[in-house]
Amino acid sequence: METFIGRVDLALRARNRSELDELVSDLPHRGRWRSRITDAVASVSELSRRIESAWRRPRLPRLALPADGRARYLVGRGSSCDLVLADLTVSRIHAELRRDQDTWVLVDLGSMNGTRLNGWRLVGPAPVRPGDEVAFGDCAFLVSIPA
Repeated sequence: METFIGRVDLALRARNRSELDELVSDLPHRGRWRSRITDAVASVSELSRRIESAWRRPRLPRLALPADGRARYLVGRGSSCDLVLADLTVSRIHAELRRDQDTWVLVDLGSMNGTRLNGWRLVGPAPVRPGDEVAFGDCAFLVSIPA
């Protein structure tokens, strides 16, 4: 019983296929059943790793896309901005959100620390959709639709 529990524990902690193959290498060869069980445990292990990774990811504050009729919103540290972020990594006039018919477009305005969309630094205008992650310097947000 201890061997079984130990193997199950090692199987759940396995990070790749080779660790699982090593775990069952001393068992009698069972052909396709053994490979199916190994594949199933590998899938569960991968799913568990992804869930754990997502759970540890920081929860970001929401940035609701504006619902009023304005076509331009400035983001920055300056008091003239529509979204003021009091963080030294954010430039005084950092970026802007532009409404382009039914979509929003994010544009970096030459900021020192950059504007990122889903982890990628902007080098030109990029469309923004609900669910995207937007960062102005070190200030990150999850884009959502207005409530």
